Amino acid sequence: MTTTEALKVTVTAPIVSFRNPLYAGVQVALPCPPPATVGGVLAAAAGGWNAVNVETRFAMAFHARGKGVDLETYHPLDATGKKADPTPREREFLADVTLTVWLTEEVAFWERRLRRPVWPLRLGRSQDLVGLTTRRVTLRAGPGCQGDAVLPEGLAPVAAGTLLRLPTAVSLNRHRTRWDGYHFDASGRNDVVVDSGWADEDGRVVAPLPQVHPGLVEG
Repeated sequence: MTTTEALKVTVTAPIVSFRNPLYAGVQVALPCPPPATVGGVLAAAAGGWNAVNVETRFAMAFHARGKGVDLETYHPLDATGKKADPTPREREFLADVTLTVWLTEEVAFWERRLRRPVWPLRLGRSQDLVGLTTRRVTLRAGPGCQGDAVLPEGLAPVAAGTLLRLPTAVSLNRHRTRWDGYHFDASGRNDVVVDSGWADEDGRVVAPLPQVHPGLVEG
């Protein structure tokens, strides 16, 4: 059986919230972090995007054990760019979350950087600090069950969870964004079998996502 070594990164947080950037003026939350957000976590650990290989790719899975709605104060800008009166709005959030990331390239580099990150690691909003552990694992070649994996569009049947339009990469000046389609089942119980090339020790598919480096979308 063909196998490969990977670094399994487990990120946990009590509360996270991922605003859907496709909606302006309202707070619509995503059920999982966009790949661009997860790439930002890696860049923070490495000390900035200049320290990240442009070809870096990863696979990911995500699960939240609860969700809710609270109020958060926004500080909008008016038409002239000046601060308007603070506005309270409902904010959806996810609770007790686990993000799993698999890296199959530069394993030693990422193991070192994630154990001693250069900058604080956050997931979603700037105040949502996370806990993180790493472990080297062996992936086997072959198909695996979708479960809570995030899959690139075209790899899985349409029935494999919700099809989301998510930011893959965002330029450093935030003027350009690359959007792609991804399948995700928030229940984490989808047993659709997907052949992405690799599966983990539990039989879950490990599907590499597109590259997330901002250099790919710089104008």
